[in-house]
Amino acid sequence: MLHEVLIVAYLIVALLLIGLVLIQQGKGADMGASLGGGGSNTVFGSGGSGNFLTRSTGILATFFFLISLLLGNLTASKEKAVDEWQNLEVPVVEAPILDVPASDVPAGDVPVTTVTPTSGVPAAEEAKDTDGNPN
Repeated sequence: MLHEVLIVAYLIVALLLIGLVLIQQGKGADMGASLGGGGSNTVFGSGGSGNFLTRSTGILATFFFLISLLLGNLTASKEKAVDEWQNLEVPVVEAPILDVPASDVPAGDVPVTTVTPTSGVPAAEEAKDTDGNPN
């Protein structure tokens, strides 16, 4: 439960942090203000929005860092699920081939062949007629 809450908080803090960074003006924006565009920062007072946005960005960055550490610690202490492909030395148990009666096989155009896995005869020799000639 705590892991899911931290993931949601992490996502919200990350999106707010991205938004605050995109709202802030760059260092070169003051030069444009000196050439005639100086009236754009009056919403946050005469000092501009730099102080408020910089402090908010720092706080959100601290939260982002702390939540990252908490999530990393929670994830590292979790027990990992056992992967069945990790131990490849143990052979897979094969299911035995069942002999299906002919009455259970649906009639159709599909030829029914039986495979005998214990036969030591190669497939090329099985295809010969009784007199030794290939089909």
